[in-house]
Amino acid sequence: MRARDTAVPAAALLCLAGAAPAAAADAWTAGPAAGRPYVYLEGAAGSVLQDTVSVTNSGARPVSVRLTGAGGTGQKASVPLALAARAVTVPARTRADVPFAVTVPADAAPGERTGTVVVSAGGREVPVRVHLRISGPRLAALTVERVRVDDAGTVHYTLVNRGNTALAPRLSVRADGVFGTVLDRPARALPLTLRPGERRALTEPWPDRPALDAVTVQLTVTAGDGARATARAEARFASAGAPAVLGGALLAAAAAAGRALRRQRRTPPEPPDEEQLLTPTAAGASR
Repeated sequence: MRARDTAVPAAALLCLAGAAPAAAADAWTAGPAAGRPYVYLEGAAGSVLQDTVSVTNSGARPVSVRLTGAGGTGQKASVPLALAARAVTVPARTRADVPFAVTVPADAAPGERTGTVVVSAGGREVPVRVHLRISGPRLAALTVERVRVDDAGTVHYTLVNRGNTALAPRLSVRADGVFGTVLDRPARALPLTLRPGERRALTEPWPDRPALDAVTVQLTVTAGDGARATARAEARFASAGAPAVLGGALLAAAAAAGRALRRQRRTPPEPPDEEQLLTPTAAGASR
């Protein structure tokens, strides 16, 4: 009989907790252990790092808090936060230390990331910031692939980040025709950020492309830390009024002539040999 009198249903406990003064629910604080402004962790890819969140109850009644871990932001996927406990009841005038661990993915790129441990109770939330620095050598590398020019003059290409750090690429475009340069666009920043391993298909418009020409289009892409890549594509343009066979033959002949002319300009003339230099002198001596 006494056991039934002292038993308190769970619903009654919730009602009693809700009837507590608001000040009691607010009489707690949360933050990194040892009074730091935020948690700072540093380690290499594949490591497991640990720290502690402290919840201090300065009130006269116990306080039950919940803890959740929000994954970090950064160059790749968020870093998981594993808490030792999701719910803790802190006695009056007591501090509870809750350990947590951060597992750095084995393929994580070096750089800075952030996360948060959120402590909540009584309708109030307190975020505890977690700063993570992943150590290791930074590799900036990219490639330009699948370059082609369609009939409308649009240049299609694919950028691939081959390194382990995010890149902000810059693109320059040049096109040389049979009789000289027909397009020369200086380097400009592209409105995108390539994450490690990311592949992005892009296009470059060329509305004023030649009506009749055979061109070589070269794309040059650069990014921070010395990343650089180039790629080329051949294209032929023929006006709509010209017959296809005649236009193609003219373009082929013009392209061959242009390449020969460019090679001739690049190749210096060979110096005459000694026999050629001596022949006129010998002829003069005989006369």
